Amino acid sequence: MYIELFVNITSRAWALPILSNMHAGIAGRQAPLLVATGASRTAFAQSMDHLIKMGLVERNPGYGHPLRPEFRLTLLGTAAAAIANKIQNVSADEDQDLLRRSWTLPVLTSLHSSSHFNDIKRKLPRITDRALSQSLKSMEVRSWVRRSVDETARPPKSIYEAVNTGAVISKVMAPEIRFL
Repeated sequence: MYIELFVNITSRAWALPILSNMHAGIAGRQAPLLVATGASRTAFAQSMDHLIKMGLVERNPGYGHPLRPEFRLTLLGTAAAAIANKIQNVSADEDQDLLRRSWTLPVLTSLHSSSHFNDIKRKLPRITDRALSQSLKSMEVRSWVRRSVDETARPPKSIYEAVNTGAVISKVMAPEIRFL
């Protein structure tokens, strides 16, 4: 999967949990997926519409009542759901709030090796300096990222490295995501 598609998927908070649960065998209907993800109805509907527009999920045309539609993964969605399930399996329940933030997973994916701020930014062209800085800080607080300063460089440069749960997620993601 290319990083642009991954960034687009993670731009909705509940898209990855929905894909993961569908991969895990939860029925593709609204009620079971709402229970499994814990999303609100509005957030769920927005994330599901987003996944449908991206072509990862489709309405099952031959099933059910129009007010209780069933959803199924497309071919592309099946691959994305497998990746989403890997991420969900290596993270704890208390980490879900951080995982649902827009840039957390793309930034972790770019940290499969130690990187400078600008190196991360080059790998994620759509990210703003502020969004990258906030993402790195929130992961540093959670001990998913370690920041060190290279004093030998002029001017000194910060080096970011995925550690603990962040390193595990980064290692899981590294072979799955391709950068442009």
